[in-house]
Amino acid sequence: MKRVLITGAAGRIGTVLRIRLRDEFRLRLTDIHSIQDLQTDEDFIRLDLADVDGLEAAMQGIDTVVHLGGIPDESEFAHILQVNIAGTYNVFEAARKARVQRIIFASSIHAVGFYSRSETIDSSVMPRPDTLYGVSKAFGENLARLYFDKHCVESVCIRICSFEERPQDLRHLSTWLSHDDAVQLFRRCILAESVGFSILYGVSDNERSWFVNPDAERLGYKPRDNAEAFAAEITRNHLTNATDDPVEELLMGGPFVAREYGQRYRS
Repeated sequence: MKRVLITGAAGRIGTVLRIRLRDEFRLRLTDIHSIQDLQTDEDFIRLDLADVDGLEAAMQGIDTVVHLGGIPDESEFAHILQVNIAGTYNVFEAARKARVQRIIFASSIHAVGFYSRSETIDSSVMPRPDTLYGVSKAFGENLARLYFDKHCVESVCIRICSFEERPQDLRHLSTWLSHDDAVQLFRRCILAESVGFSILYGVSDNERSWFVNPDAERLGYKPRDNAEAFAAEITRNHLTNATDDPVEELLMGGPFVAREYGQRYRS
């Protein structure tokens, strides 16, 4: 069994992955928060990403790191810097020292959130982060590139879109990532024979998708869910609860772009 370390294992994605993957992989779980439903046979280490020695110890004997830990939303820069930027560096450096073969980094659509919804983009586009949170994810992608080129640590950067049990709004008709598809995607990233350095989009097989995803296809990802099944219901709800903010309607990052935004798209 492959030995997999999941950081941020108490979070939304981490919780789904550890429950759905624990019979297939030998999991070691870390998080700054405790896990309430921890099973007796689960290997959990309560750990802050600032704890360099603790990270290095947790990496021992691990084949693949799934790095989900961090702040999942916009925040003050000092907080983003400490957790998402310095913390991600600590993870990569600890993995290198422990000779971990592969890191799967939870990036985000918000690393490219300023692209227009009228475009279709692939992983080769330049980052256009929509928040400081998005900047931290672009940093993580570049760090992964460095560690592959310089230290031969393989990396997959998954630009996670809208991880939900079911899509909630019109934007999700393009960005939804179902729980089943997310589990399949992370599983393929763990099991693929070689990943090199890859960037891909964490998104289901949505009819209205804005993304071309060749790296995901190369790794054997075959999403099965399509947000279009919920389109009629979501459209009805949108007519009742529509936003008047043009930024949310024009750009991929949606409400993240709209925060503290100027006048360019509002004039």
